[in-house]
Amino acid sequence: MAASVAALVFLAFLVALECAARHYGVPGPITNQVREVVFAPKSGGLLYAAMALTMVVLSWRERFIAVGTAIGVDVGFLAVRWALDVETGGGHPFGNGALWVTLGCGVVAVTRRSGRERVLLLKGVGLGLLLMTGRKTGDTWLLLTSKTRPGVLDQYVATADQALGNPSWLVGRVVTASGAVGFNFLDFVYGQLPVAAVIAALYQLRHVAAERRFPRHHLVRTFLAIGLLGPAFYMIFPVVGPIFAYGTGTEHWAGVSLWAPDMPPSEPWAVATLWPQTPPPIGAPRLMPFDEVTPRNCMPSLHTAWAMAIFIHTRKGPRLLRHAGTFWLIATLCATLGFGYHYGADLIAGVVFTLTIEAALRSYDRGWDRAGLRLVAYGAAVFTAFLVSYRWLPVWMAEHPWVSGPLLVLAMGSVIYGYVRTTAVWSRTTAGGVDAARSVFTLSR
Repeated sequence: MAASVAALVFLAFLVALECAARHYGVPGPITNQVREVVFAPKSGGLLYAAMALTMVVLSWRERFIAVGTAIGVDVGFLAVRWALDVETGGGHPFGNGALWVTLGCGVVAVTRRSGRERVLLLKGVGLGLLLMTGRKTGDTWLLLTSKTRPGVLDQYVATADQALGNPSWLVGRVVTASGAVGFNFLDFVYGQLPVAAVIAALYQLRHVAAERRFPRHHLVRTFLAIGLLGPAFYMIFPVVGPIFAYGTGTEHWAGVSLWAPDMPPSEPWAVATLWPQTPPPIGAPRLMPFDEVTPRNCMPSLHTAWAMAIFIHTRKGPRLLRHAGTFWLIATLCATLGFGYHYGADLIAGVVFTLTIEAALRSYDRGWDRAGLRLVAYGAAVFTAFLVSYRWLPVWMAEHPWVSGPLLVLAMGSVIYGYVRTTAVWSRTTAGGVDAARSVFTLSR
């Protein structure tokens, strides 16, 4: 029943986003997903990653058939486009086959399976489709932020960020000094974050086909929750990032990137061309107007949130996976700052945001108790305090960095400590049958 209600709510949400996008004369998430059945997809790699998630419920023989079918369909599409001289329109030349296979698995589930087998296969298909749809939903969210939020709060965040030592300006100069090698390395890591997530998720879901059930909690759920909830705060706290608000938007790209950026120069809208050489001065911040193209997608940093989720979910994996999760988190933090996409204040908010969502999902799975409620409430309170302080106390924070900076870090650290301590108690409870609320109460004394 709960799953049906959630599906209906999500469908209504997609329809609402579709209508909102149509209002601005562009296709929404439903249209963009449907057109990829035939037209060149925006991200072929993502479609194959989604198909890989679907295949966790299949046997090895069925997986080989699925991959072969997907490749065959893509080859057929390539041949037809070549014969008809059809342009891809900026899309990828592959990926349709993966979408066809995922949809085909859904048809097989409805027509050829029954009982638990049908439910399991439909869950696999739903997992893959959710990953695809989540990307389309995010794209529409970003469009709406640029259309509905003409003013941005970058001056407030940049002023508050001085309490942390302007990390975007510092790391931006390091990345600039590293030249093409450093930039393209970080750019690859930054762009392949979904692939890293799928690898970690596939490890977590490796036993689904044998056990005929999904684990209670896994990375994909956290990823989707972050992607669905995070953009709502873009509407509440619109920020474009230092490279746009204090630069041209293309500082790193010219003569460095291996491919052209999908972003317009923003110099006419910037406060001044300061990033990354000159930190912004301390002054009275104000709401500044900005263009209707650049997404207001900084607060909180969802790339940081997703990388943090990967880090959390790889802690119980083998050593190679743990090291990979740590590497991806560090490299993502360096990229988000070094490319000028985020302020340091965005990153610490993203960490707290992830831990709060992760705590809520785990509490929901195991049954809400006092420890779970307290952790989620505390994480939400700290996240709210961050936004409030960035908006109404930025000048004080910039003028007293030796007080406000450590307070920000300590607040984030307290959420991390609370999460680690509470989940450790939950793990012991699961293993030893001790009451979780009583254990946390005893530890807190």
